[in-house]
Amino acid sequence: MAGLYIHIPFCRKACHYCNFHFSTTHQQLPAMLAAMEKELQLQKDYLQEPLATIYLGGGTPSLVPIELLESLFLQIRSQFQIVDGAEITIETNPDDINPTALLAWKALGINRLSIGIQSFVDADLQWMNRAHHAQQAIDSIRLAKQAGFDNLTIDLIYGTPTLSDEAWKQNVDLAIAAGISHLSCYALTVEPKTGLEKMIEKKQIEAVDPEKQARHFSLLMQWMEEAGFEHYEISNFALPGHRSKHNSSYWSGASYLGIGPSAHSFNGTSRQWNLANNSLYIQSMNKGSLPFELETLTAEQQLNEYIMTSLRTMEGLNLNRVSALWGQEKTAQILLESKKYIARGDAYLEDHALILTKAGRLLADGIASDLFFLSAED
Repeated sequence: MAGLYIHIPFCRKACHYCNFHFSTTHQQLPAMLAAMEKELQLQKDYLQEPLATIYLGGGTPSLVPIELLESLFLQIRSQFQIVDGAEITIETNPDDINPTALLAWKALGINRLSIGIQSFVDADLQWMNRAHHAQQAIDSIRLAKQAGFDNLTIDLIYGTPTLSDEAWKQNVDLAIAAGISHLSCYALTVEPKTGLEKMIEKKQIEAVDPEKQARHFSLLMQWMEEAGFEHYEISNFALPGHRSKHNSSYWSGASYLGIGPSAHSFNGTSRQWNLANNSLYIQSMNKGSLPFELETLTAEQQLNEYIMTSLRTMEGLNLNRVSALWGQEKTAQILLESKKYIARGDAYLEDHALILTKAGRLLADGIASDLFFLSAED
């Protein structure tokens, strides 16, 4: 089964830490949605399988007027086959959640909400330049549940200068007590060309503390395990049966189509991404042309992507799959290179899979890159 991702590149405010493609000016929003509908038509043959998941991300999809979303969904359903019971997610901010919007989203077939809470602490939210406050975050969960949305996930950020260990535990405890079945937690990252980077450079705010981030992540793993959550991917925790089907398709190497400026698509052998410019994207769509760059992946690049994504999951890197798709020599090399990580307790072998331990998850990207293969072009 395949997935569809729609990138809505508009937000109310610019969060200090965010480097995603978005605009806080909304005049182009109707033209953007019309352009996306044209891209859906142009890309209708990109996927060879029915859609099992649809994900509206951004940006902030929840600020799109319902009549524009209705038109978008009509186009999606006219161009693609969608399996019964498909997971359909919309990213929302707490300040956009109200009974009217919730009912309208549900009428569209949306059955999962991803709420960008980030913190239940007002000092944190102000530091991040978020548009909502802590009480709105708590109320958004209650309203969603009252409207019948049982499949909820929220985002939390840890490792910020304003977040103490005690406040971090408060955030996690509140999420669990609210009945959240899925939690995505991210360490604060200082991305290039963000407001956060500039303020740290000017010493206007405190720099990020890597030791604090590692401690918050270790505490998080402990608390979620005690609460019965599966740590099924580095940044994601779910109660049994509540994993994100859409994001899991990324980590398993399934095909997906990305619509909108900066959106990525993948079909197993190549990756393509749309240009990250709203005006040029709209102009291209109006001319009926697809504004994307294409990269055809070598066998080694495909293997490296599998190494990177699989090591982030609780099932780990399946060595039988490596042997079947890339050859036993590659499997032997991975086993050889991974011996040092197994010896020091960062990984272990189980049922023909290389799996990271809790300690290893702190080093996941470094371990994965160390196991990468160089292609002839590198």
